[in-house]
Amino acid sequence: MGAAVPVLFDHAALRARMSRAARQQPATFLLDMACEDLSERLGAVLRTFSHAVDVATPGDQLRPLIAGRAERFDRCELFTLQSENLGLVPQSIDLAVSALALQFANDLPGIFAQFRRALRPDGLFLAAMLGGDTLTELRDAFAAAEAECEGGVSPRVAPFTDLRDLGALLQRSGFALPVIDSDRTVVRYDNAFALMHDLRRMGATNVMVERRRKPLRRSTLLRMAAIYAERFADADGRIRATFDILWLSGWAPHESQQQPLKPGSAQQSLAEAVKRDISRG
Repeated sequence: MGAAVPVLFDHAALRARMSRAARQQPATFLLDMACEDLSERLGAVLRTFSHAVDVATPGDQLRPLIAGRAERFDRCELFTLQSENLGLVPQSIDLAVSALALQFANDLPGIFAQFRRALRPDGLFLAAMLGGDTLTELRDAFAAAEAECEGGVSPRVAPFTDLRDLGALLQRSGFALPVIDSDRTVVRYDNAFALMHDLRRMGATNVMVERRRKPLRRSTLLRMAAIYAERFADADGRIRATFDILWLSGWAPHESQQQPLKPGSAQQSLAEAVKRDISRG
């Protein structure tokens, strides 16, 4: 038996946060950006799909953007059960997409394996998720404030997956032609409280299982905001908040796809290629 998957995220809390955000005036600018970009990236694929599935994208923004590219378009929820079982039939779809949802998965390798099994040969997986240095400023400010005011640090901002780790996971899951890249957006706010208000309206507040359940002390919160302003403000006094959107795509293997060169089949050595490049400079 394999090792148990650590449970980092409380999916019941996540659903409650997302429902609360939907009832209020939601902040969707990041999601809108990701959905538009996903549509453009899919537009570069010169084919149509018979059966597409959107996996857990908040809201229904993707449907009008890509429904015309597939004969059938369905939605699959990811966080209804802690088991993260997508319930997809093997080789039943030829396109799987997801925007800004997978960062809350407890078992990314398991999710990728389910995508791979569900795709027919030459089917495409295309997704965007938050990762990298997302909210690094808020994380640093909270850590410094809690260490100073309370003598310890509790998990306030979720850990995010690294770009290189995603590439390795896609390869291990059996995807062909994996591509990973990132798109960094820096959003400026009047202060840390304005940022936290937006995060609440995104449904993106703390849903970590190990989060502290007691209310945050007012003194710690005020100190966090002050540290944020001291370390991450521009000349005009507004603070910066980083959001890294990681893009990942891969194909279910098919004989028509481009194949990597066999070892030893190169026509020149790496040393010769390096010499040639250096001589041009």
